[in-house]
Amino acid sequence: MASKNPLEWLLEEDQPAVRYLALTTLQGKPETASEVRAANAQIPKKGWAADILARQDPAGWWARGENLYTPKYLSTNWMLLILADLGLTGADPRIDKACKLWIRKFSMEDGGFSMSGTKRGHLCTTGNMARALVQFGYADHPKVRSAFEWLEKTRDKNGGWSCFGSGRNLDSWEGMSAFAVYPRGRWTAGMTRAVEDAAEFYLQRELHKQGDPYRPWERFHYPVHYYYDLLVGLDFLTALGYTDDPRLDYALTLLKKKRRPDGRWNLDAVHPDLEGKMAEWYAKYPKHALTPFALERAGEPSKMITLTAMRVLGRLP
Repeated sequence: MASKNPLEWLLEEDQPAVRYLALTTLQGKPETASEVRAANAQIPKKGWAADILARQDPAGWWARGENLYTPKYLSTNWMLLILADLGLTGADPRIDKACKLWIRKFSMEDGGFSMSGTKRGHLCTTGNMARALVQFGYADHPKVRSAFEWLEKTRDKNGGWSCFGSGRNLDSWEGMSAFAVYPRGRWTAGMTRAVEDAAEFYLQRELHKQGDPYRPWERFHYPVHYYYDLLVGLDFLTALGYTDDPRLDYALTLLKKKRRPDGRWNLDAVHPDLEGKMAEWYAKYPKHALTPFALERAGEPSKMITLTAMRVLGRLP
């Protein structure tokens, strides 16, 4: 029987990626610690990351070589977003090959990133890809630097971003998640203003006030892909240093309420709004149907959600 202590559960050796992240982000152990190095070495050999890498084509892609974005959510773009979360880096030649292919295919002339077949940067793609590439260790790559410059340039003057051209909105969170991992020493004054203004946009809305109440935002999910929920918002805001603002109270209360008696959190959904507005959209446009991809089962305790939740709570004063 698994231990009821959530940290002990995260530190189990069945998922070395989670163990590595728990050691470093929850316990604060240095990369040089022997147990950290041992867990890190096992990430590509055992567990979720190893399973994903086993499906990679020798040329560096997943599912389709000619299109790295489709099919959703089995292709290269989506696999790399997950692998970045799991602690792999470009030191692994398979990751390096995939990242170079990704950058080559998705780099736009305006400095942003976008899926194949487009000519301009796209907020959701740029934010997600910039975040993952920084996590993989490519913060100094010129295309990554230009992506952060693009994020500064394309922000709304009133704070925040627009992902689908419908005006700034809470769903357009990917830029903030990218800055949450981008080293502060690389930020320009304009980037600092962009993050501060966007943070105020989220805080003014208490991470959830946008139109009618939208319940899917209260369902914690993974993989994140480009879906928003309140845990996503709490994660990037607290990582950016916004930890003592009363406007976080609604989201923090929900987070604590959803904690199980054994200290863990469930995976509420794989893709939280496939039952809501997106379900209607996919019914209208069936050619864009997707294939959900999950590491864990919805409705059951989740190591990824528990890790993120504990990381958020650990940042609070």
